[in-house]
Amino acid sequence: MLIGLIPKGNLIAISLMTLFCALRINLAAGTASIALFAWAGLFLDPISHRVGHYLLTRQALEPYWTSLSTIKFMPWTAYNNTVVLGSTVIGLALLVPVYAVSRPVFARFAPRLAEFVRKYHVAQVLHGGELTGKTRVKGMSNVACQQNVPVD
Repeated sequence: MLIGLIPKGNLIAISLMTLFCALRINLAAGTASIALFAWAGLFLDPISHRVGHYLLTRQALEPYWTSLSTIKFMPWTAYNNTVVLGSTVIGLALLVPVYAVSRPVFARFAPRLAEFVRKYHVAQVLHGGELTGKTRVKGMSNVACQQNVPVD
């Protein structure tokens, strides 16, 4: 969710994508959620801008932003962009509630969805490689096909 909400092309998004690829998670579900939340992020941009603008213009936070600007890699994070900062804050604030809501939903619907997808040949091929045992090459018998030996 967080990757989808944050505008791309900054160190925050790149770091999160690296973490996404490094962790053992379902890449299909993760990619689908990134796409879904990137689409939702387009509609949240005005709210993200307001949140980021609010945080960047507070006098109490000015020393914090100044100290961050002295760190060499911080300009690459684009934290001074109102939409990037607002999206990051909104994403971090929604992280626990979205997890709490999505966990029981996936627990309930994942078995049904998996059973539905297993019906299709493409899913069977991608899951277990059943394609190799069922193909026939012209001029080869079943046994020869499995051993790659031509039939006389």
